[in-house]
Amino acid sequence: MQIIEWWPELDSETQGWLIAHNGEALSPEVLTKIVAAGGSLTSNAWWVGQGGPKGFYLSDEAVDWIEATANGESA
Repeated sequence: MQIIEWWPELDSETQGWLIAHNGEALSPEVLTKIVAAGGSLTSNAWWVGQGGPKGFYLSDEAVDWIEATANGESA
């Protein structure tokens, strides 16, 4: 599932966290909410970044998409 499909399924608090912490490692709570909204972290979707010692990161493209959405630039 693409980010544009699961983004509207997130509550406003989670969307706000993603906007405020864009580019940072996702918290376990946010990861859980993304998965519950339909996002699969093991997919090859363009928004899936990588895990690291500090947690899971969204792809650079997803970070750009969230920024554009926050600025009212995305559909």
